[in-house]
Amino acid sequence: MFSLKRIILIALGVVIFAIAVSYYRFELDRIAQIQEAIGKREAILKQKRDSVRDYKEQVSFYKTQEGIEHLAREQYNLVAPGERVILLKSPDVNSEIENDEMK
Repeated sequence: MFSLKRIILIALGVVIFAIAVSYYRFELDRIAQIQEAIGKREAILKQKRDSVRDYKEQVSFYKTQEGIEHLAREQYNLVAPGERVILLKSPDVNSEIENDEMK
């Protein structure tokens, strides 16, 4: 039969093996979590880079004469000399204007 010393050594070996396997499994889970976090951060970084690139393109566009004219037309409703402004009214707008004038 097995001696007490041999049983204790086998039990100790099994305990050490179980601890090593559980620690290894814990580390694998931790690595997976870190890789997932890295993936999310890389996606956020890509979005930020894309938005920075878009902003740089907008800045370079608005530095040009064409960009300045576009901004003046769009935001400030300005027109260039010699241009005519044509206002189109829809039936809905006309009825709202008439209702406001009656009040």
